[in-house]
Amino acid sequence: MSGNGRTTPPVIGEAFLTQLGQDSPRSVEPAICHIRTELQDTFATCFQSSKGFRSFPPGWSEIKSQTPPLPHLLTCHKDMKYTLDYSILDYNDDSPEDMCNCTKLIKQDPEEMERVKILSITRSFRAKTRTTDTQFTEWARNCEHFRVRRKYFPFPLSQEEAEFPIAYSIVVHHKIQTLERLLRAIYAPQNIYCLHVDKKAPASFLSAVLRLTSCFDNVFIASRLENVVYGSWSRVQADLNCMRDLYDRSSAWKYFLNLCGQDFPLKTNLEIVSKLKALRGKNSLETEKAPGSKLVRWRKRHEVVDGAIWRTGQDKAPPPIETPVFTGGAYIVVSRGFVQFVLEDPRAARLIEWAKDGYSPDEFLWATIQRMPGVPGSIPINNRYDVTDVNSLSRLVKWQYFEGVESKGAMYPPCSGQHVRAICVYGAGDLGWMLQKPQLFANKFDTDSDPFVVRCLEKHLRSKALKEIA
Repeated sequence: MSGNGRTTPPVIGEAFLTQLGQDSPRSVEPAICHIRTELQDTFATCFQSSKGFRSFPPGWSEIKSQTPPLPHLLTCHKDMKYTLDYSILDYNDDSPEDMCNCTKLIKQDPEEMERVKILSITRSFRAKTRTTDTQFTEWARNCEHFRVRRKYFPFPLSQEEAEFPIAYSIVVHHKIQTLERLLRAIYAPQNIYCLHVDKKAPASFLSAVLRLTSCFDNVFIASRLENVVYGSWSRVQADLNCMRDLYDRSSAWKYFLNLCGQDFPLKTNLEIVSKLKALRGKNSLETEKAPGSKLVRWRKRHEVVDGAIWRTGQDKAPPPIETPVFTGGAYIVVSRGFVQFVLEDPRAARLIEWAKDGYSPDEFLWATIQRMPGVPGSIPINNRYDVTDVNSLSRLVKWQYFEGVESKGAMYPPCSGQHVRAICVYGAGDLGWMLQKPQLFANKFDTDSDPFVVRCLEKHLRSKALKEIA
């Protein structure tokens, strides 16, 4: 029985073949024979007659090219015809987090929001929803079972997505369960993913990430790892390391997006592709004239001492470019051409070297490169071209000092979760608000404090993605 109450046809896969002799009057032998000898003709006939397809639907070429084929997606009907059963890729209500009503939470039902808030702090519930590094490593030991059980998409869901691969850099340091859920939410086999693991991360976490990456050809750990210190150059270097690896590994991807472990998507892959194509080679990132309070970040030298960044009081040399220094955010949506400029252009190299002893250089380096003449996808220096975080596609963030009553001028409603460094760590009550926004990703999430917001987001996006190919 499926989650929507409809009976789902049995699926020819390992679990089904194990149970077939007990649960079905049909014989296993004809089913296997039919798949192996007449799969293509049967599939074509079934889809042309019942679906009206003029070409094979998403996933068919991947299925017929594998030996054995991807059986968990093949639905066996009573007339021995086979079709792709996309519904098996939808998420079931099999997690403790499914005790919430996501529809009510998205509609911001006050009773449901209060109920899950209480549930999320219950000790017994929290114990059910946490996975240790060691548990995950063992859980993912059999990669095929892991990918099937976790329902990773085994093929591009559309031709448009297949022809527009995306490169991701993900900088992480802990919480393998959170990282895996982020990867699953954005995973598509045509994309490519670089994971940068902080050198300070526990060995158990690195082992878990190694296990995760071993299950995918297009997911890997950065070739060079940094000891990341908040506010220092090391955070930029982590992304640069992934940029280089992604650029050298594949010439196919069109855009680069950088993430951290506390991000989560607000759009399906198809929606992300559509928005990136609409940029027509332009970049989307925050870049504004710097307020006076931030000038000290690149006018004074900073250095890392005992794992923290400190201002030295020494003046920095002026920037080695004619373009003024702009300020922005750490997260970017940029074209392949922008990445090539960062990695290969001497002007970028000089700016990067100069920025290394600044404070939070990621918050002025990318913003400044985006305003340099000749950079692919850049915009003019004139302040009227400034892009705020509200207008950038890169990230949706709730800052504590901008929250309040929107009708009275506040930028957004109060955070329903909690605050860390003045940034909202989203709660389930923020779902309805964030799903109305144009940004591709939101920050911050923490499943330890509120697992329901992530669960509802991942279920919403998966259901939407499958409807896009129905």
